[in-house]
Amino acid sequence: MKLESRLRTVYVALTGLVLLLTALPAFSQNCALCYTQAASAGARMIQALKSGILVLIIPPTLGSIGMIFVVHHKRNQVRRTESPDEFGQDW
Repeated sequence: MKLESRLRTVYVALTGLVLLLTALPAFSQNCALCYTQAASAGARMIQALKSGILVLIIPPTLGSIGMIFVVHHKRNQVRRTESPDEFGQDW
């Protein structure tokens, strides 16, 4: 059983590594339109681009943090019965 657990851990680690390495080419891509707009823009346009980026990043981040907070505080309110007769019947 211990060998199976180690093999599963190695399998998960290798799968994660493969997924991370296949995403490497995506990190080198840039938006050509954003680059040309930022290069040819003045200070006001650059500030507008920065503000737009923040508007696109902050709400999902706050939503995720809020959900984690709610789940963390509500986890003790939900109790599951673990009797063998009822296992799998609540699905």
